[in-house]
Amino acid sequence: MNVLWYYLIGFIIVWVLAFLLKDKFNITIDGIVLMLKTDKLYNLIDRIAKLCPRVWTFIMNIGIPVGILFMIIMVVSLILSLQLMFETPTVSLILPGVDIPGSPLYIPFGTGLIALATVLIIHEGGHGIIARVEGVSIKSVGLLLMVIIPGAFVEPDEDEVQKLNTISKLRIYSAGPVFNIILCIVSLVLAMLIGGFIASGDVYTTDGMEIISVVPASPAEGILTQGSVITGVNNHTVKDYNSYVDSMKGLKVGDVVSIKTDSGTYDIKTSSNPNNASVAYIGIRANQHVVVTDSFASKYGTFIPWLLSQLRELFNLMFLLNFAVGTFNLLPMKPLDGGLIFEELLKSEITLNRRIEFNNTFNKLTRLFPMRIRCFLSKIFNSILNFLSKYTIPEKLADNIVKYTSTIFVFILVVLVVYGMLPGIIKMF
Repeated sequence: MNVLWYYLIGFIIVWVLAFLLKDKFNITIDGIVLMLKTDKLYNLIDRIAKLCPRVWTFIMNIGIPVGILFMIIMVVSLILSLQLMFETPTVSLILPGVDIPGSPLYIPFGTGLIALATVLIIHEGGHGIIARVEGVSIKSVGLLLMVIIPGAFVEPDEDEVQKLNTISKLRIYSAGPVFNIILCIVSLVLAMLIGGFIASGDVYTTDGMEIISVVPASPAEGILTQGSVITGVNNHTVKDYNSYVDSMKGLKVGDVVSIKTDSGTYDIKTSSNPNNASVAYIGIRANQHVVVTDSFASKYGTFIPWLLSQLRELFNLMFLLNFAVGTFNLLPMKPLDGGLIFEELLKSEITLNRRIEFNNTFNKLTRLFPMRIRCFLSKIFNSILNFLSKYTIPEKLADNIVKYTSTIFVFILVVLVVYGMLPGIIKMF
């Protein structure tokens, strides 16, 4: 059965249960989103915010320019994506367990769902923590389920947010993406540490390529199965990724490939790749199949190696998804965080007191830099402040700029998604 049907069945079951129990557990139903409001999470956010408010403020003072930098990078990347979309899809829908034909990305269901939950929880938690640090009340907080994807929500008091100065607003708006980027870095470090231990500890050996997904509507569908281990291709032995790639070299569209697995040998006729019609395509995604070495298993058993493998996959996915979603949210389009940041920057007024505050913050952040570099950066920084203080944008004009910018980027994203993903989604049904 197509994985999308599982999502649909799961959504119906959860929706029915939520409807029956909504009064007992304070569940709110809003379309495909179920929200469970709770005071416990509010107290948790409040305690974390009060734990070290100066540290949070320091982190976000660095996070604001980092967020603006990634906003610029994302704008450039999105524009470049338009040039590449006729060659290969440049965007992908993130739906764990669903392998869309032609998609450049596939997220496993189990670990992918957990990793995606960390993205949503840390993102909303970041907004809530910094809002409390800035003295803003939280109107509601709780858990949510979007279809069957878990997450969290935090709703700061918008009236109180609007009374804050520009820097405080930017801290709150930037908090979600910045917290995602921080978790992304932490996840990468943990994945590298686990990978380094595995590599140095003689934990695994490889004996082939395990099929992690069979792409719907591909030549392999109905022939190969997820979980099978490929041990040979066209009489070439496959033991690892390199031997697998070597065995696939020279294949042409229309060739019949003999694939040997642990469950039998199968002949598959290749078709053209959805992303490049001149490239042969089978329609599987595979990773190296690892087996615990006898020496390690005799000392530690098989549970620890299994756990290490799952944790490495989870941290890799947390790195990927937190980076992807965090930076995507910095696009200058409302209602994304980047749109709110962009709007606030356009409407900000650089007064004398504000310039003094900016310079003091800048000096604190660069105090460890060599003097020449500090002077050079200070000159550039003050040139930008001079420009912004001289050319204040009227509020109505700023609103129009944000409105039309958001419309343009929404249009670009729709084009990229429709052109890159829609043909593959249609093939799945």
